[in-house]
Amino acid sequence: MTHPRISLALGAPGALPEQGRVLVIGARGQDDLSALPRDRSVVVQGFRPDHDALVTRGWNVVTRMDEAGENFAAALVLLPRSREQGRAWLAEAVARVRPGGPVWVDGQKTDGIETMQKELRARAKLGDVLAKAHGRILRIQADAGEGFQDWGARDLEPAPGFVTRPGVFSADRIDRGSVALAQALPETLRGVVADLGAGWGWLASRILERPDVDELHLVEADTTALDCARRNVMDDRARFHWADVATFVPERPFDVIVTNPPFHVGRDADPSLGAVFIEAAARMLTPGGRLFMVANRHLPYEPVLARLFRDVRELDGVPGFKIICAARPIVQTGRSGAAARR
Repeated sequence: MTHPRISLALGAPGALPEQGRVLVIGARGQDDLSALPRDRSVVVQGFRPDHDALVTRGWNVVTRMDEAGENFAAALVLLPRSREQGRAWLAEAVARVRPGGPVWVDGQKTDGIETMQKELRARAKLGDVLAKAHGRILRIQADAGEGFQDWGARDLEPAPGFVTRPGVFSADRIDRGSVALAQALPETLRGVVADLGAGWGWLASRILERPDVDELHLVEADTTALDCARRNVMDDRARFHWADVATFVPERPFDVIVTNPPFHVGRDADPSLGAVFIEAAARMLTPGGRLFMVANRHLPYEPVLARLFRDVRELDGVPGFKIICAARPIVQTGRSGAAARR
């Protein structure tokens, strides 16, 4: 959750215009947005769990910047971990706020707010700055306009034939864990397969090299990553789902699930995220289905796997990673319902 410095700054007289829409970029599900006018705010959030949490709380949420529209009276940007993504968000905010309107930027020191402040000082006139709780919130005016055009989002090319955008996982290179998993997958994969946490689609493209794969369902919570995957994976057998793996319900059970699950929240390691992916896989597989996953060697997934699968074995991998094949899931519930698609 954000620190109350947002409320302290935006709750002050004159911090926000009394009329006009307010653009909010990067707010997370439980962030304190109480200082914002709910009835005239538009929140841009493309990460499905945060998106859904904000909707549940009554905020007007869109998934992509171009869905937000133009002509805002003010904006609030909450910095992400990615420096390039934060710059792109700032450029979008400045371009969409009317000249003279305030653009507020909030972030922790670990999110690079100090570096951002220095960069903004060279491009625009800084207004109020409030430093509190290892972070800062500061204000510039949208008059800067063209001064931020070079910060706009752009395609990256992590590998020949693939595009990504700043902020998605492993945006500038193919993840080593995904490479290790792709090398370990059997050539005989067949049937209906899912890639949980599919990212921008490199692993999916390797799975689709198997001719006996009938369908491949790419399940990804990050809209930007999934949009990249749609561009990168052109195979007619691919199906794309904008969904939270923890709550996703497929139309039918999968024969095989492949995953390189996340294990960080912000900068902190959280192995429970991988456990959620394992539990979801056990729920989504056929009784004879198989899970192939990669994990950093230090992550303690074995107890979860032993609880949910009858057969668990480690395949040959590479130093630092373990490749696990788990078969015959014990969990046999939650196998019906409509899939969440986008």
